[in-house]
Amino acid sequence: MTNYDDFREELMKDPEFRAAYEALEPEYAIRRQLLLARSQKHLTQEELANRIGIQRSSLARLESGNYNPSLCFLKKVAKGLGKKLVVTFEE
Repeated sequence: MTNYDDFREELMKDPEFRAAYEALEPEYAIRRQLLLARSQKHLTQEELANRIGIQRSSLARLESGNYNPSLCFLKKVAKGLGKKLVVTFEE
């Protein structure tokens, strides 16, 4: 049995899969950063949701990738984590 990295590497050889995966990278990056920051602060979803005045389910949808957040929502989340939201356009 192969591990996830080997499996993903094999899938990435397919140009169509690679393009689709890379198109979703910003969403994956937001989720990774949110999960890492929440973990580093030792906060549960419920605790962070209470800090920023939202339902825990909204945060859970964001973390699972089932929600396309607005910048306003992301700013709230960042503030609740004691962070600043930074958005960039890169070449």
